[in-house]
Amino acid sequence: MLGLYWLLSYIIGSFMTAYVVGKAYGVNLQEERSKNLGARNAGSVIGKGAFIWTFLGDSLKGALIVGAGRLWHFEEWEIVLGASLGMLGHMFPFWLKFNGGKGVATFIGVGLALSPSLFVMMVVGTALALSVTRSLTLSMLGGFLIYVGAIIYTDKLLLYIPLLIAIIFMLRKHMSNIKEALERRK
Repeated sequence: MLGLYWLLSYIIGSFMTAYVVGKAYGVNLQEERSKNLGARNAGSVIGKGAFIWTFLGDSLKGALIVGAGRLWHFEEWEIVLGASLGMLGHMFPFWLKFNGGKGVATFIGVGLALSPSLFVMMVVGTALALSVTRSLTLSMLGGFLIYVGAIIYTDKLLLYIPLLIAIIFMLRKHMSNIKEALERRK
């Protein structure tokens, strides 16, 4: 049953809300602007409604994976691994030649469902960094630093290693955005 949960986690993660939303509007988001299948690109190309639908769909699938693991009474480390596979499925969906989204909305759903108190630290870190950097992309880095610090402080580092690996992949997918934000600050 556990192997099936992990496989389903990846498959659920690989459901690309932006792909469906784009098709509903007659737009192939893989050919527009950043060519990314995420909420930000959906919003930039199609508009606010597309951003909201994509964000909700992508975050809900992250929460669904965690909720299903808890419903089936898996151990927390098994659920964390499933959630991480869901994030990787979003970033690297097999059916789109492993070219998906950047994972932020799915991470938000996962983070809130796994531990709302730890996720609050992500929000606090992002808000603090935003007040200094005035860049949501750069403030996300501050949020992750505080989030990881909170994970370490609560002695959950070993438990959250799979999630931290997924976050590293997420940050790699954001490197062009990070470089662009740093260039604008010069």
